[in-house]
Amino acid sequence: MSEKYTATWVSHSSINDFLSCPRAYYLNNIYRDARTHHKIQLISPPLALGQIVHQVLESLSVLPTEDRFRESLIKQYETAWSSISGKRGGFTSSAQENEYKQRGADMLRRVMKNPGPLQSLAVKINQDLPQYWLSQQDEIMLCGKIDWLEYLPDQDAVHIIDFKTGQRKENIDSLQLPIYHLLVHNTQHRKVAKVSYWYLADSDIPQEQVLPDLDQSEKDVLLIAKKIKLQRKLNVFKCPHGEQGCRACRPLEAIVQGKAEFVGTGSYQQDIYYLPDTSEITDVADNSSLL
Repeated sequence: MSEKYTATWVSHSSINDFLSCPRAYYLNNIYRDARTHHKIQLISPPLALGQIVHQVLESLSVLPTEDRFRESLIKQYETAWSSISGKRGGFTSSAQENEYKQRGADMLRRVMKNPGPLQSLAVKINQDLPQYWLSQQDEIMLCGKIDWLEYLPDQDAVHIIDFKTGQRKENIDSLQLPIYHLLVHNTQHRKVAKVSYWYLADSDIPQEQVLPDLDQSEKDVLLIAKKIKLQRKLNVFKCPHGEQGCRACRPLEAIVQGKAEFVGTGSYQQDIYYLPDTSEITDVADNSSLL
């Protein structure tokens, strides 16, 4: 039997990295700092905001339904925000930080006013990181965290809800919901009846999406996962834009070159860096030096 920890692991975020730029995939998912042996992560205000809002909302799922909104979510939000204040959240000024902080508070107030499915029973997958063999023959594991699973008692089924804190809508060809459908289907016993995005900045309710076909989703995700596995075997991860790099890999190259500021260690033992202005990065390292 194949050992899962020597397998190739893929997730929605790592697949997104690979599709946008193989070099960015390498720097986000494989590269380790020579000194700390940790992965690297570039923090940004949208990323920091999303982390804290998700943290507050996801903490509700373990509480009894009658207790979830007994206290204001803003109190917990204020406490959690301290962990990303200043450069730790990628903020370049107090004005910028206050703008993002207010944006997150507005999202949580919207949820408190319109809790909808968050007042219903929730299902928790019994894994810290949901995972399963996408293909044991190919030694590929699929993993990922689901924001919320609403229990639908009339169908004994679940509703996948993904919280969105950004301002852009998810692309129609995104693999996020197909991947989440596969994960939920394969890591707990109830069927998935619905999938939705909840755009917290401007919507009072989740927006239901077309339920992805499981067989087609598996084929689509496995095809990309096999390409990732081959690239890892060949150990060649080049930016399609050449040595000048692209928006996805250039900021990460700046970390490798020592141009970013270390601001802390994340919950998954990754080194987190702050870069005041990625638009100023004009020269990148020779890609071959890190392959």
